[in-house]
Amino acid sequence: MAIARSEPFRDQVCPLGVCDGSGWILGPEDVARPCECRAQRLHRGRSRGVSSVIPARYRGVSFDRPPVADMARDLQTKAAVGEVRAYIEELEERLAAGRGLWLFGDTGTGKTTLAMLISKAALEAGRTVAIYSLPKLLARIRQTYDAEPGGDSYTTFFERLTAVDLLHIDDLGAEKRSDWVLEQLYALVNERYEAQRSMLITTNLEHAELEEQIGPRTVSRLAEICDEVPVFGSDRRYGSYRPAA
Repeated sequence: MAIARSEPFRDQVCPLGVCDGSGWILGPEDVARPCECRAQRLHRGRSRGVSSVIPARYRGVSFDRPPVADMARDLQTKAAVGEVRAYIEELEERLAAGRGLWLFGDTGTGKTTLAMLISKAALEAGRTVAIYSLPKLLARIRQTYDAEPGGDSYTTFFERLTAVDLLHIDDLGAEKRSDWVLEQLYALVNERYEAQRSMLITTNLEHAELEEQIGPRTVSRLAEICDEVPVFGSDRRYGSYRPAA
């Protein structure tokens, strides 16, 4: 009995070393049962088409290297590094519970660096992650309106954004406010809120400013599913700390 392979199983091997890569195990009398790898790979397949690549500047981030090692010794940022470390140590439990982090502070304090530590750890753990700055995410959504036949429609891309285990949005509140922006952000955050899927956000804006920029309904949902972590300090881009955002 031949079992046809389809994406995301074509030309792959079983990550568990159980099936032949098809996602099915052939039993007695040619009766097939699904392999445990099937659900994992179908989930990853549904997330294709989203950006899950750690930017080159942040690929080497580590608790043991600057700037994070320096931030861990700085009284202004030590607590924030501790919160990020705790999240990574409890990664599976936090993602299962739909819990995220909301990193906020002035420009250049290291928010993006700390957030990339979490996204990197989630990817290394085999979890699905979508990573976008807010301006790039909104630009990507706009592109779906002009998608060619066979390309990602708005609905398809939106479903992928809401299906990943962790949605990482950098520079929340950086886009010019408009009714369209408010609508997109609320729809996305509300869908992940209702589905109990984790979000990781960074912003330069304080709570009240963020409400003014993206709307109180959206901020209220983020506040419920994310633990707020202040990242204090001066702009490290002018010092020896690299990278930071």
